[in-house]
Amino acid sequence: MKIYTDLKDFSALNPVVTIGTFDGVHLGHRKVIRRLQELAHKVKGETVIFTFYPHPRLVLSEENNGLRLINTLEEKKVLLEAAGIDHLVIYPFTKEFSKLSYVEFVEQILVKQLGMKYLVVGYDHRFGHNREGKYEDLKVFADQLNFKIERQDVLNMDKINVSSTKVRKAISEGDIKTANKYLGYRFFIKGDVIDGKKLGHKIGFPTANIDPQESYKLVPKDGVYAVKVDVDDKRYLGMLNIGVRPTVNNQLDNRSIEVHILDFDQDIYYRNITIHFYQRIRNEQFFNSIDELKAQLSKDKDAVLELLG
Repeated sequence: MKIYTDLKDFSALNPVVTIGTFDGVHLGHRKVIRRLQELAHKVKGETVIFTFYPHPRLVLSEENNGLRLINTLEEKKVLLEAAGIDHLVIYPFTKEFSKLSYVEFVEQILVKQLGMKYLVVGYDHRFGHNREGKYEDLKVFADQLNFKIERQDVLNMDKINVSSTKVRKAISEGDIKTANKYLGYRFFIKGDVIDGKKLGHKIGFPTANIDPQESYKLVPKDGVYAVKVDVDDKRYLGMLNIGVRPTVNNQLDNRSIEVHILDFDQDIYYRNITIHFYQRIRNEQFFNSIDELKAQLSKDKDAVLELLG
């Protein structure tokens, strides 16, 4: 997959394009991606995802609406490459850019700079200034500018429309099972291992403190989770705690993310690791003594082994 942060070097054969933030790259997004690939095969072209950074709501909203994102930019790149996309355009989203009308955006950027031959949009997709560009308007415009356009219906699961908003809600509530079902993969956090207070070492459960790569990364509800952890090319079982204790990480909500990796004794400070979430085990708890805490951590370990084997 080729990645572009501007369009001066962009080159693709008969580009088949879709546009969006693709937060989560969930099953609804993948439905659009599959159609993109079918059309690219049909016209002997290449697939292009045109996305924005930062997320438009982070730029346009005065208070950011408390928005947290399912994926960091790096995580999104990993997911889109795995999905088989040929070209990823990460276009800088600014207030100035947001003032472009949909006519200007399509004509000046998608047609003139990308050379777009086919545009695939989601069922409710709108773009341009004030989201004024609707499918019906674009269809008329497509005939004038010699490209084709197609709209994909929403993906429906269990009579519920799959969306990034619903995935974010599930993760925020600690409902990892539902989030993973809609994502089509295990929700994960890629982050750097940073210095902590090393309290875990003293009680026999050393933890790696994780700093997500972007401050707006969505972190699940406080509590203890059964996880698997990728360190280099190996995967380990782990138990992870999310809590509100102040820490040195840069997560906006100032919550600590600490993972105890089972049967593991390497020094991984300042390394980048990936944590895959499987299930929430329990709420975060207050303990009256270190012995109480150690006893509960032993139970947590048993729960992880039973769940993940």
